[in-house]
Amino acid sequence: MMTPAVLLVDDNEDILEFLTDELQERYALFTATSSEDALALLLQESVQLIVSDVMMPGMDGFEFCRIVKTDFDYSHIPVILLTAKNTLQSKIEGLEIGADAYIEKPFSPAHLQVQIANLLNNRTRLREYFASSPLVHIKSMAHSKSDEQFLETLNEAINVHIDNTALDVVHLCRMMNMSRPTMYRKIKGISHLTPHELINITRLKKAAELLAEGRHKIFEIAAMTGFQSQNNFGRSFLKQFGTTPSEYARVKREESE
Repeated sequence: MMTPAVLLVDDNEDILEFLTDELQERYALFTATSSEDALALLLQESVQLIVSDVMMPGMDGFEFCRIVKTDFDYSHIPVILLTAKNTLQSKIEGLEIGADAYIEKPFSPAHLQVQIANLLNNRTRLREYFASSPLVHIKSMAHSKSDEQFLETLNEAINVHIDNTALDVVHLCRMMNMSRPTMYRKIKGISHLTPHELINITRLKKAAELLAEGRHKIFEIAAMTGFQSQNNFGRSFLKQFGTTPSEYARVKREESE
């Protein structure tokens, strides 16, 4: 399994060193001593979580967090803010701009470790739940309004052309008016899936919806959702959801009786 990459942002070199010592065994770490450097690093590296100080010269942590959470390319990345300010107003401000957690200094390293692990694990569970549950909507993986909007638009784009066996990332980029690297990075960042894998899961989820309705034969559903053969569809469905299309249809039929 890939080691999650964490970006640490603090203008105090001693704190960066302390955080690095605490986290380097579990995570691949990037460090920045300013918000500006952190934003430049995000352009180059794929990061799964950010830990940032609030009180920094130039752009402070609040503004940095706001930019991350409103930028399409990064809005899916969880942000933990560290601050010496322990007023309720500063906590509210941090959460209002989209921070996923807020930790007061001085803090316990164990507390920070648990917060990071919980945020990453929760997102992993949501991704796994989406991928393994036939009728769970793609929006379940969204953690911001912009991500929700992106996933809905993406889902609609795939579904409009779902019967096209040639539908691929090139078609998807054209429909979404996005470059291939941006599309790949965004889908991977939110779902841990490649665009190709997401297209396939969307086909299978649409097929599950049609099977649950019970109005079409399995070979018809395979064609309606862009599979080249019923056998190919059956194998993919079993691999993704742990049940065959006919068994799934039978269970749904019994549930509705």
